Amino acid sequence: MAEMVVVDRSGKEHRVTARAGTSVMETLRDGDFDMAAICGGMCSCATCHIYVDESWMAKLPAAQGDETELLRELSSYKPNSRLSCQVTFTDSLDGLKIAVGPDE
Repeated sequence: MAEMVVVDRSGKEHRVTARAGTSVMETLRDGDFDMAAICGGMCSCATCHIYVDESWMAKLPAAQGDETELLRELSSYKPNSRLSCQVTFTDSLDGLKIAVGPDE
């Protein structure tokens, strides 16, 4: 299985197994990273906010529509912000590094 590098809110790095075909949000939620994910992946909240490491941004599809709007409403928004429910993990993303966004 492929792995993801997750930086939690305290700044500690974790290597976690991620399953292809699932959202990054599912891995974070199931891995007990204090990810609320209130809407369950429906892209109607921003409680699964992450920061994607700059070196990985070009390897992901760009944020679209509702995701972009929700992200820009966050006070903690940065150009590398994403909603983890909108990022599908694939084997080609083995080693993807993300940081869990602040709880807003």
